[in-house]
Amino acid sequence: MVLFSFPAQVNERAARLVAAGVAVSLAAAIALHTSWLVPVVAGGFLLRVGWGPAVSPLARAAVWLAARLGPPRPVFGRPKRFAQGIGAAFTLAASALLLAGHPVAGWALAGVVVVCAFLEAAFAFCLGCLAYRWLQAAGLLPPDACVDCARPSAAAPR
Repeated sequence: MVLFSFPAQVNERAARLVAAGVAVSLAAAIALHTSWLVPVVAGGFLLRVGWGPAVSPLARAAVWLAARLGPPRPVFGRPKRFAQGIGAAFTLAASALLLAGHPVAGWALAGVVVVCAFLEAAFAFCLGCLAYRWLQAAGLLPPDACVDCARPSAAAPR
């Protein structure tokens, strides 16, 4: 297992299941004011950014379940990793704000992650992936960071 490895392609079904797990976990944390759950979710994001689905319990469960739901739907991995990084940043910031005594701001950031994860889970609409493509189009990410994403009509192979 290589540190900071991530698959070139991921199964969209598994990505959506991970997003559903994140959305449900954070929505429960918000509803029940269980702030300890926010850093747990942040840790999951960090595991997925660093090692892909290899060591994240949520991702491993999602990969296992996705294989039983139908054939894989491959999508490009780099935008998904970028989105996981954004999720990590938001949940780490939310954790810090909650710990520092700023619950409104902390729960608001957690709520943003809930909305983004819900969009991915329910509609396969990944805001982090969209931001990745915009950054690439603006020249802030090199075109070879994800050659397929740099094409104007980039769509993952299905």
